[in-house]
Amino acid sequence: MSPDAASLAASRPDPLYVELEARILDRDQKGASEVYYRLVKDGRPLAEMLREAVRIHGPYTHVPYHERIDDGYVNFVNNDHCLLSARATLHLSNMLPGAASGLPMAQTIWYIPTGLDIWNQKIGKAPGHYSRGLQVPDGPPPAPVVHWPDQEPLPLEGRLQERLGRWMTLVHRGQVVDAYRVFLGLMANPAERRATLAELVFAGLIDVQDRSFQNRSYTTGHKSFRARATVELGEAIGWGNAHAVLYAGALDIAVGPRWYSLYEVACNAVTVYLEDQALHAVPYGGTTEQERALLGNKAPLGKAESDALIEVVLRQPEPGYLVKVTELLKAGKDPRSLLDALQIGAAEVVLETHSELNFSLPQHCYEYLNTLGWFWDTFEHPQRIKLLYLAAAYLNQNAFHQKLTGDLLPPRIEKPANVAAFDADRLAGTVEAATLALDAPKAVGWTQAYLDSGHDRALLVRTLALAASRLGNDPHNQEIALCLLEDYAKNRNPDRDRLLLAAAQHTARHRKYGDPLDCSRRFGKALGIEALA
Repeated sequence: MSPDAASLAASRPDPLYVELEARILDRDQKGASEVYYRLVKDGRPLAEMLREAVRIHGPYTHVPYHERIDDGYVNFVNNDHCLLSARATLHLSNMLPGAASGLPMAQTIWYIPTGLDIWNQKIGKAPGHYSRGLQVPDGPPPAPVVHWPDQEPLPLEGRLQERLGRWMTLVHRGQVVDAYRVFLGLMANPAERRATLAELVFAGLIDVQDRSFQNRSYTTGHKSFRARATVELGEAIGWGNAHAVLYAGALDIAVGPRWYSLYEVACNAVTVYLEDQALHAVPYGGTTEQERALLGNKAPLGKAESDALIEVVLRQPEPGYLVKVTELLKAGKDPRSLLDALQIGAAEVVLETHSELNFSLPQHCYEYLNTLGWFWDTFEHPQRIKLLYLAAAYLNQNAFHQKLTGDLLPPRIEKPANVAAFDADRLAGTVEAATLALDAPKAVGWTQAYLDSGHDRALLVRTLALAASRLGNDPHNQEIALCLLEDYAKNRNPDRDRLLLAAAQHTARHRKYGDPLDCSRRFGKALGIEALA
């Protein structure tokens, strides 16, 4: 083949991905899934399939605004989960054995046709996950709408920190197109890419609602989840081929509404509690010498200190948690150890939530703390102490929301008796069976029995990952379990087993849609995996 012919062949659209795109844009879950099965049988690499899936859905998973006012009533417009499902696939696929490793991507492909054009879904003009319960017009579904077209980079002059500051101002002011163009310009220089990505995630982490009781319109940290997914998917695919990931993930950071009041509390907590200074009506900025020094604290929290911190954050109103976090930091405690304890506290809220319709705050709060832990370990960002205060504030808000809405009740754990003779495989099988039966007390009880048995925890982690991957029609099934399992691998708190219990609780208890095993069964049948079919 001549060089020109080879170049032309390489530039031709791949017919399987052309077909996948057509099926997705027709909102055809079954058809898209059948194309995916052929991609798997063809041996296509996961990074390639993720790249193409994001390229296809990216233009259609933005909204003009994450809130509407309809005839005087404020209504929330949901955040995209197609990209978050892809991020979950990236990691869950490594936790599952053999051919089952393709199941998380099957869930992503199954969901994407239902996740397009959320704006029009929410007003009953398009079918999908978010139009359940609404009267959608009969007939063929309309084409999904591109609310924010892709853009060209806009380079800026000046030092990197100055340019990042100008980008953050555009985000803060909600200048979506300009912010996105400047971000693309910042990403164009590989030497500046890491600092730019750190600032993208930071901009997401500071965007957290300041209240939640009797609210449905709130961010729940979603901007940070989308930013983290952007970073991880871009790195897995390779930034040279990941423009579609930036379009799907980075543009949304400036889409309103944006909430910074809770982060302002964290900023002022540094001044008032750490620095023992009164607030004045003057501009503040940057970090203090003491704040920077605290990042070097090395002493881990002991169990009693961890328990006391969790008790204050979950059970006491403001300003108790601000005082307690400050006390521990000033005593030389490692701030990352405090974050480990907050993750245990967030898992406890999941365990103390029993209404299947009341997991919105607990699950997203946990995902936020997982994202912050990843950010802490990935980037040496100077504002991490403020983010620790913000995380404690979010967890406190989460706990009190649950209490005020009838949850935050003792965990329900039905631990089996007489299981001493059970080997690891039998115990793991009962964990999976109880979880798939959506029997949360038994799922948590069998998980506790496995933990008490002393068997290798790796099998239990794999079992929880597989159970979460089998339940579909909502990417939260995969996202939240993955977050808890990721943190179990690196959390240093003495009560980290609570993370596995919370994974079983959430997977088995939080709301399911339709037949949650439909996608798993189809995948198992298509790939000849008897255990899934």
